Amino acid sequence: MFSDNFINTERISCSNPAVSKKRVLQSLGELLAQSAPQLSPDDTFDKLLERERLGSTGLGHGIALPHARVNGIDEAYGAFIQLGDSVDFDAIDNQPVDLIFGLLVPESATKEHLQLLAHLASMFSNAEFCEKLRQSTQPDEIMQHIEHWNQVENEA
Repeated sequence: MFSDNFINTERISCSNPAVSKKRVLQSLGELLAQSAPQLSPDDTFDKLLERERLGSTGLGHGIALPHARVNGIDEAYGAFIQLGDSVDFDAIDNQPVDLIFGLLVPESATKEHLQLLAHLASMFSNAEFCEKLRQSTQPDEIMQHIEHWNQVENEA
């Protein structure tokens, strides 16, 4: 489901010190802006914040999937943050969030956007997978868990 450039260890942050939803989105903006030269941290943050204002992307159970459509990119990009301490994210279950996966898709990628969101929601609805992410201490560990999940899903 994920392309080769979708996520890498440089766009994974472990024990991130963000203490608010805004700081989480800023951190995601910085990570996602590394995906392509035409992306800037501020513009990426603005896009994520703009989408978040439409309604929280906090799914519940400590998970959030902030996402945005962006002009000027040709493929989808992801970034992941594991927080040191949970933050209020206005999640559907009113519980704080500690695992955040950010997603950028091309402006015109409506079907791809929905497919990626569904894939990520499925991935993060697996309690065992989320626990592995929570216990990981290094970006490469988290990347291995994501790659393993993606491989298993592709074989199913």
